Amino acid sequence: MVTLENKVALVTGGSRGIGAAIVKRLVKEGAKVAFTYLNATEKANAVVKELSDAGGSVVAIKADSADAAAAKDVIAQVISAFGRLDILVNSAGVFVISPVDELQYDVNALATQYAVNVAGVAATTRAAAQYISNGGRIISIGSVVAQRIGGLSGFADYAASKAAVTAYTRGWAWDLGKKGITVNTIEPGPINTDMSPEDHEFAEVLKKTLPLGRYGQPEEIAALVAFLAGPEASFITGSTLTIDGGRNA
Repeated sequence: MVTLENKVALVTGGSRGIGAAIVKRLVKEGAKVAFTYLNATEKANAVVKELSDAGGSVVAIKADSADAAAAKDVIAQVISAFGRLDILVNSAGVFVISPVDELQYDVNALATQYAVNVAGVAATTRAAAQYISNGGRIISIGSVVAQRIGGLSGFADYAASKAAVTAYTRGWAWDLGKKGITVNTIEPGPINTDMSPEDHEFAEVLKKTLPLGRYGQPEEIAALVAFLAGPEASFITGSTLTIDGGRNA
């Protein structure tokens, strides 16, 4: 039985990795889904074709999550395509390693990371909040390093950006609770994606820090998103849910 029939969702950064898995799971649960992408045009088209061929309703929107001014246009395109918005999943993210004691560092890369991970999430949520239905859902994808770095050098900027999202979540839960809209953050640990493959040399180091001894899969994150987006999670808000194989245990 599908849990999200007649619901409309927007997933930012939905062309690959965790975002694509979320798009596919929400469609499987009966939702109509729009997702954003920037450069991965072929992957975005492939996701749309796969789900459309299976009978799903999916729209891909090209948009730069680092451009806060573009958020209103993205939401307008979702409303134009589907007539409403019930679920927002802030999945787009950028990861930059930059130890604070490095003499040379990429200022533009760090600025983009902040623009996508913090300002972009805030702008998209603010634009969506004007349209999202009463009883709707807002779910952001954070990271376990927002709570504990765990000996990983150079992660401070990234961790700070994800910690900001967690703080936003608590505040937005109060702002939107009067409409029955829940706001939550999911903090994944190491997940098998193109950006962080489970067969990479560094992955063997990380696996030793996980009680389960393995990476998570994008579909496992998508399953938690589907639960939070569904009717059984209606009393969960302002919360941070960790799904990390025990890394922060």
